[in-house]
Amino acid sequence: MEKSAKELVRNEVKEKLGRNELVLSMAVRLVRTVEIASIASATGFDSLYIDLEHNSFSIDTAGQICMAALAVGVTPFVRVLSHQQIPRVLDGGALGVIAPHIESAADAMQIVSAAKFPPLGNRSIAGNLPHFGFRTLPAADVVTALNDATMVVVMIESGEALKAVEEIASVDGVDILFIGTSDLCASLGVPGQLDHDLVLDAYQRCAEACSKHGKHLGIGGLSAHPKLTAQLIQLGARYVSTGTDLSFLLSAATAKVKQMQEL
Repeated sequence: MEKSAKELVRNEVKEKLGRNELVLSMAVRLVRTVEIASIASATGFDSLYIDLEHNSFSIDTAGQICMAALAVGVTPFVRVLSHQQIPRVLDGGALGVIAPHIESAADAMQIVSAAKFPPLGNRSIAGNLPHFGFRTLPAADVVTALNDATMVVVMIESGEALKAVEEIASVDGVDILFIGTSDLCASLGVPGQLDHDLVLDAYQRCAEACSKHGKHLGIGGLSAHPKLTAQLIQLGARYVSTGTDLSFLLSAATAKVKQMQEL
């Protein structure tokens, strides 16, 4: 029996967050081939996100990795450079977008509009998408299934965003408020001081806004600070970006060289 559109496209990150479970993600900044999806699966990651903001990856590269991730049960997101990239990365296989530099409810609404089909947004309908194995399915079923499965993650990484965090969290269609800790520190005038009181207060405010409006709290940029990460998970963070493929390679290679030198 043929599976329905809803059965074919599942976002396990959304399901885990709905059960208040921890979601672990890896950012992809270095590896440009599909093997990174299988590596993410083999090492136990729930999700990966391809970072188009901070490298020279093409849309095609992002799509190939997203399709590989779908095939091995790892939920693929893409951090976009602008809202104009959103339809292409979603049609290419992503199940969510991460939008940087969101500073107002209007900014968040623009992202939702690009990511969701009517009536939630203005995304254009394309046939035979990779999420469904390129099957031909009724358009109404595709729209319903993808609107339900596609996640919108907005980044809070400035003082201006903090001022508007209540309004941003209230936007229908936003799923996660994801704090970019390094950029937030810089914006607040305490660059590099990830555990500064101003930053901890920002996390508290974001957690309260998430709780009030039924959103999830995401954290990133804290791979070298496990104690702080644990503190923020206790605060309510459930989507955790644990680091990049580049940082993992550098860390492991550095540790191996040190081990060999000490023999």
